[in-house]
Amino acid sequence: MSLQPGDALTSHNFGLQIDGVMVEYLAEVSGLSIEQDVIEYQQVSSQGIPVTKKLPGVKKAGTCTVVRGMTQSAAFNQWITESVAGQMSTARKNATIMVMDYMNNPVKRYNMRNAWCSKIDTSTVKAGEASA
Repeated sequence: MSLQPGDALTSHNFGLQIDGVMVEYLAEVSGLSIEQDVIEYQQVSSQGIPVTKKLPGVKKAGTCTVVRGMTQSAAFNQWITESVAGQMSTARKNATIMVMDYMNNPVKRYNMRNAWCSKIDTSTVKAGEASA
């Protein structure tokens, strides 16, 4: 169910699918970006005037960071284990970050190909906290 004109998302709910299977609900997502280099070159026009032109260059994806709550998702933990162990043939997965509405219906999807876990950071853990 998409939003109707005039409606607003009052709070975001994020889900992570790995190879099409929902494995985790996330507390925070950042780094979803794509950058494209610009190639600049100079040319002389038929009238002898120097002209600077630009072409699209190489595309670079950002590093996506996800923050999840303390859960026991076996599929998510397996993905991390494979990545850390260097088993890249099985660790590289197609992943989708989904932004959900208040009824858990997908509103927006961010698809990533051959995604893998490159860093695990366990922040300060305190009693009563919901995320780590």
